[in-house]
Amino acid sequence: MTTSVSASEEPAASVRLVGDGAPLLLLHGWGVSSQLFEPLVPMLAAGRRLIVPDLPGFGETPPPPAAWSSGDYAAWVAALLDRTGVERCDVVGHSNGGRIALALAARHADRVHRLVVTGGAGIRPRHGLRHRLRVRAYKTARRAGRSRLLPPRIRHLAARRAERSGSEDYRAASGVMRDTLVRLVNEDLSPLLPLIRSPVLLIWGERDTETPLRDGRAMEALIPDSGLVVFEGAGHYAYLEQAPRFAHIVDVFLRDAPEAPR
Repeated sequence: MTTSVSASEEPAASVRLVGDGAPLLLLHGWGVSSQLFEPLVPMLAAGRRLIVPDLPGFGETPPPPAAWSSGDYAAWVAALLDRTGVERCDVVGHSNGGRIALALAARHADRVHRLVVTGGAGIRPRHGLRHRLRVRAYKTARRAGRSRLLPPRIRHLAARRAERSGSEDYRAASGVMRDTLVRLVNEDLSPLLPLIRSPVLLIWGERDTETPLRDGRAMEALIPDSGLVVFEGAGHYAYLEQAPRFAHIVDVFLRDAPEAPR
């Protein structure tokens, strides 16, 4: 069942509720919607109540009213749980959804029982000189594109250059979602990770280039009760590339069975 739930004053949530039992919240990544969890729904639904929202700005849920941080998204998720009558739940988060899940577990610890993060964002990358020069050139072009002191033709050329040099996600976003993306990618959740008290399972694709495996290892070192499982040969969408394996490991972890992930 897909319904609209007012999680706070704005925006309301388009959220799918499936099954009965222990609540499990699924948080999708940037630039996609809850539909990407569809292959996992039948694998995880037995004995669980799945809560699968479109996060604000994606799918059928409107964008936030201003540029949001991970903390803002985490507060929105907590409000969504209130409106769906859930005090505490297990959480699975992918990529940016993993970032939000980590913020939720750190800032609203009483709401998260167990947490699975796959290809999670939140560790600020260490960039070399080439990247820093590229960012500086982009910011210079962006400022030139907005300057009223330059002729219109120069401003137009500068704006086009800045647009071309942005990331694919940045180019695809606009308005408040572009500002939200900038705010999110400039966050570093490292100081929050030691505050997480929930058991955390990290599942990473060996060949993830969006959130590289070193990020997963960094999270494992910072989160007190955590473990890392690496999917050999998988990329950023490891949970889809090896969906049956992913679902089995998550099921074992959430049921607290003695069998170890393999």
